[in-house]
Amino acid sequence: MTARPEVTDCTLDLNDGVATLTMNRHDVRNAVTGTAIIDDILAVTDWINRDQSVKVLIVTGAGSAFCAGGNIKDMAERGAEFAGNPAEIAEHYRSTVQRMPIAMHGCEAPVIAAVNGAAVGAGFDLMNMCDMRLISNKAKMGETFVNLGIIPGDGGAWFMQRLIGYQRAAELSLTGRLITADEALEYGIALEVLAPDDLLPRAQEMARDMAGKPTTALRLTKRLLKMAQRTELPDFLDLCAIFQGVCHNEDEHMAAVTAMLERISSK
Repeated sequence: MTARPEVTDCTLDLNDGVATLTMNRHDVRNAVTGTAIIDDILAVTDWINRDQSVKVLIVTGAGSAFCAGGNIKDMAERGAEFAGNPAEIAEHYRSTVQRMPIAMHGCEAPVIAAVNGAAVGAGFDLMNMCDMRLISNKAKMGETFVNLGIIPGDGGAWFMQRLIGYQRAAELSLTGRLITADEALEYGIALEVLAPDDLLPRAQEMARDMAGKPTTALRLTKRLLKMAQRTELPDFLDLCAIFQGVCHNEDEHMAAVTAMLERISSK
């Protein structure tokens, strides 16, 4: 087991293979700029990729918001993260905010977003970077960058249209409107909408179910789901064959087969 990373503006819990990363800067509505939240996400996803005892990651927020994205006050004051000529700002984005989508997209364990409150701008994109989204019925969310005269610089346009298709992604991105949890469910962004008190327990229930599956098969299945988005079918099937060969040689596979046969014989 790899040592658990230190986090600064989040809390990190691990229970029975389920890690829960809670963004913990309620004072700025868990904004990802002006805080160490992005660094915490990078540290945790790197840890998960190196430690197969971590089966599933839940990402949520403390307080009333899931994540407010960029800190608007810092934008108004032309803080260090938003100042400079175009080339300087571009390089700053590459070295800070854009590391988050790369890390989230590359996380080898399943990631569940438990969206407890408002998720706007980069916060909306962060939830869309997760594999599944459970959303509080009190939450509102939106791709709000255009309202501030900027674009989704963290790759949000790439993630959202893969969830809901180009047309709806275009409508949300070009209007910058906020949507409710029920609209998110209708559009296919939310997997489930829950009462606030039921949100984290349901995320933990889902995570425990996944964490009970054989680790190699769980991680390779997620990798295949990601690669299916960009791979031609013949190449994809070759990869499936190789991954299947790996799985058939895992002790967890034979243990699962034995357990299944025992359940069948006991009926």
